[in-house]
Amino acid sequence: MNRSFKVFLFFVFLVLIFPIIGLVKWTFHGKKSVQLLILDKTVPTLERQKHRSFNWILNHDKYVKANNRHYSYKKDYYGFFPLKPLRNKQYDLKRIRLGEIIVMAEEYDGAYYTDTYGVYFNDWYQGINKNRRSRKIYGGLLNNDYLLLKELKDRKKLIIAESNTLTYPTPDLERNKLEALLDVHWTGWIGKYYETLDSIANPDIPDWILSLYNKQYNKTWDFHKSGIVLVQYNDRVVVLENEEHLDHEVPFIYSSKFAMENYGLPYKMNYPYWFEIMEPGDNIELAKFKLHTNAVGDSILLNNFIPMEFPAVITGPGDAPYYYFAGDFADNEVKPILAYFQGIERVAPYLFYSDKLNDRRKFFWEFYKPLMSSILEKHANKTK
Repeated sequence: MNRSFKVFLFFVFLVLIFPIIGLVKWTFHGKKSVQLLILDKTVPTLERQKHRSFNWILNHDKYVKANNRHYSYKKDYYGFFPLKPLRNKQYDLKRIRLGEIIVMAEEYDGAYYTDTYGVYFNDWYQGINKNRRSRKIYGGLLNNDYLLLKELKDRKKLIIAESNTLTYPTPDLERNKLEALLDVHWTGWIGKYYETLDSIANPDIPDWILSLYNKQYNKTWDFHKSGIVLVQYNDRVVVLENEEHLDHEVPFIYSSKFAMENYGLPYKMNYPYWFEIMEPGDNIELAKFKLHTNAVGDSILLNNFIPMEFPAVITGPGDAPYYYFAGDFADNEVKPILAYFQGIERVAPYLFYSDKLNDRRKFFWEFYKPLMSSILEKHANKTK
């Protein structure tokens, strides 16, 4: 049998036989019941990308609701619901109501707040000038959202929250109460990696950041390499450009030995998306971000009181299971149909992502999925 024929047989197995085997295994795999509340206020499109990858994991790992039905990323969440057809710009809101909080805290096994940033006028109505942040339509952590988390924590039920839950546009009062509840503190800084800082070549750099930079430094934006943009709550901007200020252009996440052994996390993972700079309090750091600055970059961070290392994944001590992710971890591109094939992870490196620094899909398959699967499994075992 020559080599080309062996390669052909391998691809036949990969394309035809492996999916069938994976689907059959998934179908006969036992279901696990867990009643989770998902909150996502940032849903400007029908893709619902801010929580869809979490639903993917729920379905892939065969977690079902109390009624024995699979979770739907289109329906099973609280927050902003765009209505079809999108061109009519109609939407609905599913809110956490004060009178229902006690009942919900008893009914649900836990909650995951995937994104509370919200939907804004410029995002909802396309073609609007984006020189500055626009008016909020809906978003931010509200008092009822906080009260539900408090009730769940009092009952020692699972809490997961991530980027934007504590940051803009959450009001200061709700932020302070949630920080006290989870013993974390936001420093006021957020950041993001950009493959190119050239504002003409990269339309993803918000115009309001360019305007803030111009106002702060009294000069135009003149960056062309890759790099990291840091923005403070009071609208201060810091730019770290590759080679000029950085030895490694992208932020990296480093996992603790405990997290590697107990959550299946890799030691090192590049993270090319939005993150927050947090202080962990007395919580346990399962993983941390690191900005690989050079001597010039070190001085910029020092002058702005920005740490080089800061938490990425935080979990609480004791027997109250809560987690905080200091990044947009749930915002991943993943096809819902792939959830129904057991063993899909084994072929993912060959088919679904690359080792490029800006490929966010790698983060899902190698970091977010094992992390979430481990958290859900630990929680399921604890509630048996």
